[in-house]
Amino acid sequence: MEAAVECSLPEPGSQDSRAGDDIEIVVNVGGVRQVLYGDLLSQYPETRLAELMGCLAGGYDTIFSLCDDYDPGKREFYFDRDPDAFKCVIEVYYFGEVHMKKGICPICFKNEMDFWKVDLKFLDDCCKSHLSEKREELEEIARRVQLILDDLGVDSAEGRWRRCQKCVWKFLEKPESSCPARVVAVLSFLLILISSVVMCMGTIPELQVLDADGNRVEHPTLENVETACIGWFTLEYLLRLFSSPNKLHFALSFMNIVDVLAILPFYVSLTLTHLGARMMELTNVQQAVQALRIMRIARIFKLARHSSGLQTLTYALKRSFKELGLLLMYLAVGIFVFSALGYTMEQSHPETLFKSIPQSFWWAIITMTTVGYGDIYPKTTLGKLNAAISFLCGVIAIALPIHPIINNFVRYYNKQRVLETAAKHELELMELNSSGAGEGKVGCSRSDLDSLPPEPAGEEGPSWSSRLKISHSDTFIPLLTEEKHHRTRLQSCK
Repeated sequence: MEAAVECSLPEPGSQDSRAGDDIEIVVNVGGVRQVLYGDLLSQYPETRLAELMGCLAGGYDTIFSLCDDYDPGKREFYFDRDPDAFKCVIEVYYFGEVHMKKGICPICFKNEMDFWKVDLKFLDDCCKSHLSEKREELEEIARRVQLILDDLGVDSAEGRWRRCQKCVWKFLEKPESSCPARVVAVLSFLLILISSVVMCMGTIPELQVLDADGNRVEHPTLENVETACIGWFTLEYLLRLFSSPNKLHFALSFMNIVDVLAILPFYVSLTLTHLGARMMELTNVQQAVQALRIMRIARIFKLARHSSGLQTLTYALKRSFKELGLLLMYLAVGIFVFSALGYTMEQSHPETLFKSIPQSFWWAIITMTTVGYGDIYPKTTLGKLNAAISFLCGVIAIALPIHPIINNFVRYYNKQRVLETAAKHELELMELNSSGAGEGKVGCSRSDLDSLPPEPAGEEGPSWSSRLKISHSDTFIPLLTEEKHHRTRLQSCK
């Protein structure tokens, strides 16, 4: 075999003009030898393997620009790359597409494809989804690390007001930054619970008092407690608004909208109570105030700001819109069918409770959801059989989409834990690298990022300060820098 290969390859620097389709090349990738033919490689002339067919005419300089080593005796090219990934990459020459094996890191595989100069468009769609998911995870890790570095760094060039604004934002938004910030977060959490409990206790008749008109109103003590809580929420919101770096994004954030909805009813009802009576009848004012008091239940959603579990549940439901839509569709079809059947079958009974099909919708809803209040029930045999079938179909329809929703919750919860651990790991690596370099600093400050060379004008992409070139971790640096980090097999993810 080797003799045939030797005859097929010219000497380095020679001007052999034989057709490329007759050439055979031998490559050794991580100890695995592979014989490849010119007619196969010429299908994709821009790839690295195809360039090997003509590299011998350019001499050893051209050869070593394409491979790690070359044996003139065996006419064999050596590459210090991952052989498992190479077996997947060469599929493009045989099948016109590339599939990534299970267990290979998507980012490492992307780097291998870049090294062999195989375009990502040849990667199959099923594998592109894994690569996109991994890329999003690494970008999230980079974002978290960058936020931590921004908190650690203090720019002396900034004014006193800007530094004060950053300190207030860090104090209110990041409880883990200091012990006082953690105390304030716990206090805010307790006040949310207290205000919710006070709202519920204010509806107990025994705790209410009579006003001048003889109407029952909330006890003054409970009102004072609620006023104090609303004052704290207002102060907290205003401080966070004034210290936020992007006020428009802050105002449109979902949790901040919830904060406004929890605070606004108090001030609107207070305004209507003192000024509304002059413009409207007293009855209308009382009805408006009562409706606004009901809106105070929105403050319970403020707990999501301090609970990662509630945030995970919200995200899982957001990612499960398709499953929830299927659930509602199943129930809607079942409700329409079984209510119509129930109405038809119960018409023969003289004391029927099914007066119309729209009225039967309520019976179908409470039956299929296994609630069964008993206010409407069938009295004929066929009606009872229809009720039994609707009950079984309702159980099946509800149970089918539950498993994907639970999977979305567990996946997102585990993913958040992994991202937090990875971000901490990156900071530890930065600390070790800076300590090993003898800089005498822990971690990386903003001055380290500002010391990097300026980015060339007109170049697109993230700025140098967002690339985190200080860190040398194999986790996400290939995504954040323009440099090519060619790993050996030992450095590849397992």
